[in-house]
Amino acid sequence: MTAPVFVVEHIDAGSGGQYVLEGPEGRHAVSVKRLRPGEDIVLTDGAGHWAECVVLAAEGKDRLVVRLDTVSEEPEPTPRITVVQALPKGDRGEVAVETMTEVGVDAIVPWTASRCITQWKGERGLKALGKWRATAREAGKQSRRVRFPEVADAASSKQVAALLAKADFAAVLHESGTEPLATAELPADGEIVLVVGPEGGVSLEELALFAEAGARPYVLGPTVLRTSTAGTAAAALLLGRTGRWS
Repeated sequence: MTAPVFVVEHIDAGSGGQYVLEGPEGRHAVSVKRLRPGEDIVLTDGAGHWAECVVLAAEGKDRLVVRLDTVSEEPEPTPRITVVQALPKGDRGEVAVETMTEVGVDAIVPWTASRCITQWKGERGLKALGKWRATAREAGKQSRRVRFPEVADAASSKQVAALLAKADFAAVLHESGTEPLATAELPADGEIVLVVGPEGGVSLEELALFAEAGARPYVLGPTVLRTSTAGTAAAALLLGRTGRWS
């Protein structure tokens, strides 16, 4: 899929129908992308419902009239990959969300690990969560996805453990692991949940809690990656091994 992607709340016309893209997305299409009649675009609700369209007209600075050639529903991928991402410092959280979205992660869970320097509290926490969600949306558009990753509310260690207990495969990236993630036995479908710790590492108490939930520690490779890049590297490995990149 190479046509530019634009997000709409819903696609309320079938194949052959017309749609008017307005507001910020329409302005971006007309004034930034400078799309013209005959060019192809994709409209999506970000939840798998999408349409291949042809531009019919650009009106003013923020109205794009398109014809819906095909309307489709992308099935949910399997196995589903969720990354539990400990809160990094500064803007590294948005970097992690952006690159994980680009490679194809299905869900991202911000984790307030005990050794996180960054803590999401009150209005500051809500603002940071909003940035993560906006980043996932924009990265989903940029990478031509029609099903964007869900960014959950920030989770405590106990909530992460509950998530791991329900997974078909649960892993914690940690130096104590004796098995490489590259050789782990993976399920053909269901849910894979991967935990990425903070700069200070996953505590022994958290490792024990996650082990009780069925999560094992795995090593990713011979080098030490930043928390903001480890999830993307591990997800790429899993996407290749499960056949989702084939």
